[in-house]
Amino acid sequence: MGLAEDDPEPRPDGPARGDDAPRPLGHAGRSRANNAAARDAVDRYLEEYGYDKDDFEARADRWRIGLPRWDRLNVETERLTNTDSPYARGRRGNPYRQNVLKGDYPFIGQHLFLVLTAISDTVVEARDTPTPSAISTANPNSPNFFGSGDQFFVNQNLVLSFELFKGNTAFKPPDFIFRATPVFNASYLNVEENNAVNLDVREGTTREDGHIGFQELFFEKHLLDLSANYDFLSVTVGIQQFISDFRGLLYFDNNLGVRATVNLDNNRTQINVAAFYQLEKDTNSELNTFDERDQVVLIANLYRQDFLVFGYTGQISFHYNRDNASRHIDENRVPVRPAILGDARPHRVDVAYLGFAGDGHFGRLNITHEYFFAFGKDSRNPIAARETDIAAHMFFVEASVDFDWLRPRFSLMWASGDDDAYDGNARGFDGIFDNPNVSGGVNSFWVRQSVRLLGVGLVQRLSAYPSLRSSKIEGQANFVNPGLWFVTAGLDAELTAEWRASFNLSYLRFHETGVLEPFANQNDIDSEIGWEATLSGNWRPKLTNNITVAGGLSMFFPGAGFRDVYESGDPLFSAFFQLTLIY
Repeated sequence: MGLAEDDPEPRPDGPARGDDAPRPLGHAGRSRANNAAARDAVDRYLEEYGYDKDDFEARADRWRIGLPRWDRLNVETERLTNTDSPYARGRRGNPYRQNVLKGDYPFIGQHLFLVLTAISDTVVEARDTPTPSAISTANPNSPNFFGSGDQFFVNQNLVLSFELFKGNTAFKPPDFIFRATPVFNASYLNVEENNAVNLDVREGTTREDGHIGFQELFFEKHLLDLSANYDFLSVTVGIQQFISDFRGLLYFDNNLGVRATVNLDNNRTQINVAAFYQLEKDTNSELNTFDERDQVVLIANLYRQDFLVFGYTGQISFHYNRDNASRHIDENRVPVRPAILGDARPHRVDVAYLGFAGDGHFGRLNITHEYFFAFGKDSRNPIAARETDIAAHMFFVEASVDFDWLRPRFSLMWASGDDDAYDGNARGFDGIFDNPNVSGGVNSFWVRQSVRLLGVGLVQRLSAYPSLRSSKIEGQANFVNPGLWFVTAGLDAELTAEWRASFNLSYLRFHETGVLEPFANQNDIDSEIGWEATLSGNWRPKLTNNITVAGGLSMFFPGAGFRDVYESGDPLFSAFFQLTLIY
């Protein structure tokens, strides 16, 4: 496709006509332009205005007009550099050189482009988390409730993305985009307790699993331009990624839906209106399946750039989550809807969220903040064993200042808690499908790990809320929970162009413990969850994102409340290594 590696160089001073014209320097693919028609049109134009035809050449394919190779002159030696060539030759193995397979040249005709992307994402993780030992334990020395928490986990995702779009690739939004992104997953888990891999303890202490899911399968259509500056209205239908807020604190998912996007005022104002009919997730890979879940999520938000001051973006939003009563058992044969605790009858959650958020800077001060108020009803909350009225709050703020290559940060997250499990009022905040980038994000022990408690999660994997729900991906939101205070001081360091490091020190407390005490059948549970220290690094050996190596270690030191619940004060840890390759 295009020039082979051993093709001769185009003549740097050759004429721009006929077979001697310079060829495209990239792997351009075969041109399907109608050159004869272009020549006829130009000839008629030249004849009409009296120009000499020999002085011009008609080229129908503007994308594949060849550019001659030439080298820059070193002014000190007055010699050609031979290495600093503005028009570099394309190579199939170099994604930063021009190639028809990554959308640099039309794939069909003059306006259809193809973009192929392949991603390999490998995660190796070791962790120590509280693990229930149940009735049959792998270790005869385990306590009654919690056994050995040592776990080893390997997860491999192969992501293939196929995108076909029509457009001009610059300035003007594409006329349409079709994208399909299948993900092939394989995973391995080795634990010390039988029931940590499957409800059936006879399955042993290891689990190997695989799944194929579509994380994107959508069609986006540009409906119309709204201004001369290409403000536009577009609609996207299908499985698509949507992040409803700046830090993924409420809804961050790839799921089935329809979304309308409006850009106004030179793209300074953006409006999104979306409706998602949630698909079930595969339990172990967390990828989409094609099974329906009977859950509807409606979202509307408005962004305004340069709100109040230049460099600050404000957002207002509305979310609605209707999670209908249903029964579901996950792939490990564990009931997750309804959660097996208290009153385990199917119930419906109807909850709406009003939010205001902002992200940007005021002078040297970088700031991100979010506030959400949740209100609605749970037809029969399993902990309260009755209908509950939901009224809960969440607030997050992060402030930082850049000093050359250092960025010190401070953040505070508060999720309201419920002080009485049985009064019919649900005051504990929970999200819809959160994936938060706060307080160290995936590097944090509290955010990264699932901490199980009596058939539910005190906190879910890649979540921050102590919501006591059975599963973030397959369970239902639960607003009868203890809430959270999460305070973090951090430091990001750009050590070199290749290396970046981050350190975080966090303190966590329950907002209320009135729900935990009857739930865990314990009195006087303290509010202190504990301390956490996290060190992580990121290495880009080629100064691009095509090869990224990341790793992190997070140590969690239980506080009095955590020791009350889990009967142990031993430090816990999470360590991971991640290799990402992109082409």
